[in-house]
Amino acid sequence: MNRADFYAGLASSRKIASVKEEKLLEKALKADVGAVVLSVGNVGSIARYVQLYKAHGIPVLIHPERIGGMSQDKEGIAFLARCVKPDGIITTRNHLVKQAKKHGLITVQRFFLVDSDAVKSTLFSVQETEPDAVEIMPALLPEFITEFRKQIAVPIIAGGLISNREQVMKALCYGAIAVSMGSHHLWKERVAGEPYPLSVV
Repeated sequence: MNRADFYAGLASSRKIASVKEEKLLEKALKADVGAVVLSVGNVGSIARYVQLYKAHGIPVLIHPERIGGMSQDKEGIAFLARCVKPDGIITTRNHLVKQAKKHGLITVQRFFLVDSDAVKSTLFSVQETEPDAVEIMPALLPEFITEFRKQIAVPIIAGGLISNREQVMKALCYGAIAVSMGSHHLWKERVAGEPYPLSVV
């Protein structure tokens, strides 16, 4: 999947299913989401999970730090790209973003905004790694979505601590291209926020 198609899918559905338990793998198949993030499994099972979603035309990203037995280095990313074949990865680590880009994978870099220093380091990291999208956590700080959109040129995903539809809509209204959520009850919710301004991507 190319970057333009990935953006278009997110802008259309506005939702990402964050799958953290095996029992939710099937539920994510039935949800109208623009992508799935896999934070479950190990090196022996992850390829099977990826193919499950790809067979249904759902873009799939892997969170390599959450996959059992996977090395967090260039060999681990090479294994992902060559053997597992996801559409991309989501990670907090600069070096994994850089390695994934070398293999043509879509890259989403995740940042936790815990204080003002974290905000500054986030902007610095984005300039250094140039990911395809940025995920800001927690999503309950929507004003930072607007602020970051003024300063970075890639789409912003909001994630973390989302528990209801109103929180999803607020993040979207503040400018997130999509919201990543682990609650399978929200995956099926219709979100009718303002269309995402694709001109920024």
